[in-house]
Amino acid sequence: MFYNGYMKKVSESLVIEKKSKFYGFRYDIDSLEEVSFILDSLRKEHKKAKHICYAFRFQNVERKYEDKEPSNSAGLPILEVINHNNLDNTLIVVVRYFGGTLLGRGLLTRTYSKAARLLVN
Repeated sequence: MFYNGYMKKVSESLVIEKKSKFYGFRYDIDSLEEVSFILDSLRKEHKKAKHICYAFRFQNVERKYEDKEPSNSAGLPILEVINHNNLDNTLIVVVRYFGGTLLGRGLLTRTYSKAARLLVN
């Protein structure tokens, strides 16, 4: 697949929790193909990241992806931020670099949510 558009990054965030770094990225998207292109680009740029989690809403399509984080601890809180702020045609990605300490489901969920919230505030 070739994508000849450009990525429309709206904002970035960084949250550090117990030495883990959570980099957030928000994009305006014009197609579902653009989501794949952005994710491929981020995977190449962040090869050493432990998890690349995301959620998006494009027209009537919503998706979330946990990337091996505990169920509903990453993609769901990101999607909830999108829905709470009534964002459409929006992709939010949070890239996590593991800092050596397990955060537990509650703190993990709050941290992914915080990284996403910082992108819209």
